[in-house]
Amino acid sequence: MLLPTSLVGSYAQPDWLIDKEKLAGRFPPRVRATDLWRVDEQFREQAFDDATLLAIRDQEKAGLDIITDGEMRRESYSNRFATALEGVDLENHGTALDRSGEPTPVPRLTGKIRRMHAVETRDVEFLRANTDRMIKITVPGPFTMSQQVQNEYYDDEAEMAHDYAVAVNAEIKDLFAAGADIVQIDEPYMQARPEKAREFGLAAVKTALDGVNGRTALHICFGYAALIHERPEGYNFLPELAETSLNDVSIEKAQSNLDCKVLEKLDGKTIILGVLDLSTHDIEDPETVAQRIRRALPHVPAERLVIAPDCGLKYLPRDIAFGKMKAMAEGAAIVRKELS
Repeated sequence: MLLPTSLVGSYAQPDWLIDKEKLAGRFPPRVRATDLWRVDEQFREQAFDDATLLAIRDQEKAGLDIITDGEMRRESYSNRFATALEGVDLENHGTALDRSGEPTPVPRLTGKIRRMHAVETRDVEFLRANTDRMIKITVPGPFTMSQQVQNEYYDDEAEMAHDYAVAVNAEIKDLFAAGADIVQIDEPYMQARPEKAREFGLAAVKTALDGVNGRTALHICFGYAALIHERPEGYNFLPELAETSLNDVSIEKAQSNLDCKVLEKLDGKTIILGVLDLSTHDIEDPETVAQRIRRALPHVPAERLVIAPDCGLKYLPRDIAFGKMKAMAEGAAIVRKELS
């Protein structure tokens, strides 16, 4: 179908599951932050399943075509996978500068990064068992994880990013085997640190995709709007992704008012187009969403567009997240009708 709709990854977690005030009062956790959960550990897995079902049903009810698990089991998009790898000292955290320049607790690397076991395959299996629509799962990108650590082992950052990429590559292959239709790599730090992204980040992404059979996407963004308020009008790193085997590239358009002409440089890629401004709790009118989609059409054929929010909905109240999601689906339907 034309203009299928999807989340970028995360959906608003229920208030009974996670302390949203505490979550919003800090940068996204890079180390485990189990103090955020409101459910006792012995009941947590059942709570994660229940919350995931709510996220699935909300997406279906809103009319989305590609369903995610809403990342209900995660304290952040990256820390669950990043802290499951060998080479990380889980008892003694390190410190690194976040993309805003503020120090934050991060994993401390004391050995070679290796993937010990699959991390997200049950998430995919549960998602696949509970919807008949196309499904997508996300995994943090190797370059971004390499920038969210205190490195006390590697002499060469490129080697570190490569080892992260090998781990991500194995995870991606297992996620497809578990039933994923789309696997998305989240790489926000490619925008935040473009020089290093060009130096060795792009090579790491290519390694993460090596030998992968399945539809892959990459999300590159300016950071959660609830935490990073300043938005540039263009990307520091984007056309470079044309060199990869990625099928889809997810970008922000709504809040930054991005000039869509840059998308012409990603010829052949499907664009996951951000059309929801997450810096506000105002719910867009469907026609506003439709206008944002129309602005991309002179630069990207409708056949190569997926309609999505700018970024994850994690920090929004659930009713606001649902309203925005529904408006997105209705706005896409307006343009779809016009095109057909």
